[in-house]
Amino acid sequence: MGEVTLTNVSKRFNIRIDGQVQKVNALSHVAFSVADGELVALIGPSGCGKTTALRIIMGLETPTTGQVSVDGVAINGCGYDRGIVFQHAELLPWLTAYENVAFALEMKGVRGAVLKDTAMRYLDLVGLTKSVNRRPYQLSGGMQQRVGIARALAIDPKVLLMDEPFGALDAQTREQMQGELLEIQARTKKTVIFVTHDLDEAVLLADRVVVMRDGRVSEILNVDLPRPRTDIEAIRGMAAYADLRFRLWKSLHAPSVSTQKLESVN
Repeated sequence: MGEVTLTNVSKRFNIRIDGQVQKVNALSHVAFSVADGELVALIGPSGCGKTTALRIIMGLETPTTGQVSVDGVAINGCGYDRGIVFQHAELLPWLTAYENVAFALEMKGVRGAVLKDTAMRYLDLVGLTKSVNRRPYQLSGGMQQRVGIARALAIDPKVLLMDEPFGALDAQTREQMQGELLEIQARTKKTVIFVTHDLDEAVLLADRVVVMRDGRVSEILNVDLPRPRTDIEAIRGMAAYADLRFRLWKSLHAPSVSTQKLESVN
């Protein structure tokens, strides 16, 4: 199981500007659920709280108010029921691809033949069987991200969290990685929460898209496209795909709550 529930989650930061402490509301009363095996995309403008929400789900940040639970159990810090892939692979540069994945397993307490078999299985899953002995500087950006995905999956988390993992890649590699993620998610049945700025990426990958504005959930759109989405060209050519992308664009470009308040004052 891998059901994630956010209940009334808010997050406030204190920042110092010109000697004055100011409070910043990164998240305000965010509430949504992600079903077991579902792929949900979080999308919105920069600074809307997407990454903060993801970090709270992972346990890297604590909410000011509210709660996050996995399968009904409130999270308290990081745990092996959740794995995360960052925008940059964040690999240990002195370790090989295999050793980076093995390191995550060692931290979980896995040893011996089980460690080796598990690491190799997930490197094979992401297509890196022939590159296991290369260090990060000997890998392309896309290959580094594959190692990051293999490392996150190797600990067998219930939930895979992905923070713009393809954002730094060139367009061709990004499309390739999107296809590979669809295949991996179909095979592993993992719950995935995926942060992105890309409208096409959100529609292509997700079962639902959570639109965030000003630290709040402004809308949740269902993506009623057939799975498995192995034929990406055919999916992109569907009228339903274009309609969903346009609805998402309109949702992101609608006046925000703060803008509406400013207009009413003026």
